[in-house]
Amino acid sequence: MEAKKRTCQVQLTADGRLKHFLGIQGLSQALLTEILDTAESFANMGEQAVKKVPLLRGRTVVNLFFENSTRTRATFELAAKRLSADVLNLDIKTSSTAKGETLMDTLQNMEAMHADMFVVRHADSGAAHFIASQITPRVAIINAGDGRHAHPTQAMLDMFTIRRHKGSFEGLKVAIVGDLLHSRVARSQIRALSTLGVEEVRVVAPKTLIPTGIDSLGVKVFTRLEQGLKDVDVVIMLRLQKERMSGAFLPSENEFYHQYGLTQSRLRLAKPDAIVMHPGPINRGVEIESAVADGPQSVILQQVGYGIATRMAVMSMAMSGQLQERSQ
Repeated sequence: MEAKKRTCQVQLTADGRLKHFLGIQGLSQALLTEILDTAESFANMGEQAVKKVPLLRGRTVVNLFFENSTRTRATFELAAKRLSADVLNLDIKTSSTAKGETLMDTLQNMEAMHADMFVVRHADSGAAHFIASQITPRVAIINAGDGRHAHPTQAMLDMFTIRRHKGSFEGLKVAIVGDLLHSRVARSQIRALSTLGVEEVRVVAPKTLIPTGIDSLGVKVFTRLEQGLKDVDVVIMLRLQKERMSGAFLPSENEFYHQYGLTQSRLRLAKPDAIVMHPGPINRGVEIESAVADGPQSVILQQVGYGIATRMAVMSMAMSGQLQERSQ
């Protein structure tokens, strides 16, 4: 409870508005719904002749990606540009950090350039929280994924996808399948789904990929895919995080697909109108069959597009909260 309180104090202004977006834990249903409603207002912007609004005009957003990414970095950059911000993509591999400069030196140099927002992706859990606690309060921090800890904007674009296709969260049964142990997005998804009021969250994985104590988050744990998929409304497949595996968690990828890959026949165990999601990138023939990934129940490509609107919502709300706090 104390950790949740501290997280909220860091993320929110005194009157409860968003000023950083570091994680889902501790945020209210009302605030998560506000993010989704704000994203809805941006959802069709890509179809307009002028794909910009002036909400972040004159503001500078710095993408600090200490870990490789394609989708997340691209959608954050597009989101910032559609909000009319100036965007700086810092290539860490060729920056002074690679020459021995400390993380804090890098951040302080960015502060000296009067940056207004840092979008941070880092391999260490808690990195975004650490940065938010160390830098000047006038810079908004958005967590774009930290270690195995959290990936809150991915979780929120997933929530947006579910609401878009299912209308509401009430009464839904959701199955999250795959590498739960190494997945940061799964933890954020579970917290968001629970806060938004779904009926049931199931997690499905081999025992070696189920984190200790995950049932304390209020989920139902399954080790057989067929049982976990029975009558669910939403199936979220997770990528095997092979780059984070240091031990023999699986006999082989073929064995994983045989036991846990989402095929057309297994999908038929879910409700007929169930949707299939995946945060990407997809490992076809490992986590999911191509016929399912490209099939009529898949909303995987829509997720990517919704990511721009959701990240626009988070960035605009955090900047608004920051500006309000500065004026007080």
